[in-house]
Amino acid sequence: MGYRIGVDVGGSFTDFAVFDEASGRISTLKVFSRPDEPGAEITAGLSTLKARDGLDTAGVDYFTHGTTVGVNTVIQRNGHDLALFTTRNFEDVLQIARLKIPQIHNLYSVRPEPLIGRDRVFGIDERTAATGDILGAPHEADVERAVRAAERAGCKGIVIAFLNAYRNPANELAVKAMIERFVPGLPVFSSAQTWPIIREYERTITAVISGYVQPRVSRYLDRFESVLRQEGLACPLLITKSNGGVMGIDQARNDCVQMILSGTASGVIGAGYLAKASGFDRILSLDIGGTSADVAVILDGLPQYGVGELIGDFQIHIPSVSVSSVGQGGGSVAWVDVFGMLQVGPDSAGSTPGPACYGRGGVRPTVTDAVAACNLIGHMPLGYGAVEVDRAAARAAIAPLATTLGGTIEATASDILNISVSGMYAEVSGLISRFGIDPREFHLFAFGGAGAMLACFLARELDMRGVVVPPTPGVVSALGGLIADLKNDFIRTVYCDVTKEAMATVVAPYRELKAEAEHWLRQKQSFAGPAFVQAFADMRYLGQSYEIEVPLQGDWLEEIDADAIVNAFHAEHARLFGHAASASPVQMINLRLTISGATPKPYLAELGPAYEPVRPRFSAEAWFDGRLAMTAVYHRSDLKAGHRLTGPAIIAQDDTTTVVPPNFVVDVDRFGNLVITRMEA
Repeated sequence: MGYRIGVDVGGSFTDFAVFDEASGRISTLKVFSRPDEPGAEITAGLSTLKARDGLDTAGVDYFTHGTTVGVNTVIQRNGHDLALFTTRNFEDVLQIARLKIPQIHNLYSVRPEPLIGRDRVFGIDERTAATGDILGAPHEADVERAVRAAERAGCKGIVIAFLNAYRNPANELAVKAMIERFVPGLPVFSSAQTWPIIREYERTITAVISGYVQPRVSRYLDRFESVLRQEGLACPLLITKSNGGVMGIDQARNDCVQMILSGTASGVIGAGYLAKASGFDRILSLDIGGTSADVAVILDGLPQYGVGELIGDFQIHIPSVSVSSVGQGGGSVAWVDVFGMLQVGPDSAGSTPGPACYGRGGVRPTVTDAVAACNLIGHMPLGYGAVEVDRAAARAAIAPLATTLGGTIEATASDILNISVSGMYAEVSGLISRFGIDPREFHLFAFGGAGAMLACFLARELDMRGVVVPPTPGVVSALGGLIADLKNDFIRTVYCDVTKEAMATVVAPYRELKAEAEHWLRQKQSFAGPAFVQAFADMRYLGQSYEIEVPLQGDWLEEIDADAIVNAFHAEHARLFGHAASASPVQMINLRLTISGATPKPYLAELGPAYEPVRPRFSAEAWFDGRLAMTAVYHRSDLKAGHRLTGPAIIAQDDTTTVVPPNFVVDVDRFGNLVITRMEA
């Protein structure tokens, strides 16, 4: 028995969760992230764990790692300079997209600028029919012309996304081979190899996002692996995936689109596990790190899954935990636009230089600086002693904004927090509408470095049931990676009617997917335990434009039980939309298979009971909603099961600070969770 380690690298901090299999103890740690020297944060964290806890790296037999480097690259739009090769006359695919208003309730919203500008999109004379037949093969001279034009434009990589390549990737692969001959070593990404789905734009944008982040992700993983080997870790290195599972580091390098929501998904998996173990069956998880705020719906411990999740301004069409991300993190920078309006994000100060109050050279005002200026943090050390909040530096950073806006520093800081919460509110409102849930029935499960600071303010706006802050909220994402299962998805576009005759053509693709899945789990991941296989189909009524995902039993596909498949679709359609057209023909578009292998899970320790009321360490004046209030300051270690305290209050601990506004009450449950609810009027 050895150690199992989960690590989550965020924009500001890197979190560690270490499970000692012999003792059952979980220890945690936070250190500053080092985007200037990737891997240095791993060395620093392991060194601290060795000195503090006696960690023996030679005894580590399981190591998982989640990172936000992919999603942060898209949010901050600092990825690779790419060209896009499309079928001739389809060069406007990214500009046209789906002709939707990004925010349907905002008539002034505009579609974002594509990650690849129109001047870097080149048409290639080629054509594949919807049947997969090659109607026109690409010519080398045409491809070379486009390659040289891309070089002159300064492109450092090329994405290939041809019409109907999901059915037959031959033309994409031929052009990829040509490019590799013309410019050896140039990164080239094929949409059919990235994720072979039917719709042109969805397949293209998924491939573009993959290519956009791949060089940064690959370099990061190379450095990450090198550092761990130098530290003496000999175990396989696993990376958390967007679908809530984990995969080997070699697959992550080449298939980085699968880990675009790596750190984000880890947090949701960790939150689901903790919430279910603690008895909370309906939660919205709120993960606020340095760059973004991420929200997900979790029912009975199970995150909701889907495709088309938003990554910054764009959707990515791979199976993933359904998470909505908005650029409102603790490091998000506040600024005044050309119209004199205060804005927050999406640009982030990250960890270097970080918020001004961290004293690491940052001068731009951030959300964390606004919290500090309101005197809501900094009363005790943060980040396991890595941070001592400089409130004067925070006020100095906000002062120019206050002067420009004609207000006080405290009023401007409050406005920054209100705008940040407003951005989260808008994002969560869309998620609530999407899943048809009532927020009054849900708790907000807050974690991440800044989640507990802002959770009560967001829950108040959403009129939620309450807020739950777990014992170590700052490292929930690292815990999620520690407990995540091995998991992978496989897809085939089958596009057929769901009838006994037509479904006979689906048997062979289903068996091929099963064989691929077994090979991935047993051979590529070297997993010998029980495997869980789940089949899904993207289905619709004949004439509908979009599909819904329907869970299927493998026996239905093997035995061509079309009636069972159709009935499952009707039932799912009725569950989602309240009706089903049982007499209408049904089509199956995509067949998908998910395989997973379970990993060991730790048990939650219970907190000792309280025998006397808790007393604050001291009191401080702090600003809430622009008003000054005398506020009790507690340390989390003083709280026991059964304790109750009322707001306004500040609860400090090593990995974060929980801010409790006036008119809220905090109860500590037997697992040490802070359960925060509004007082009855």
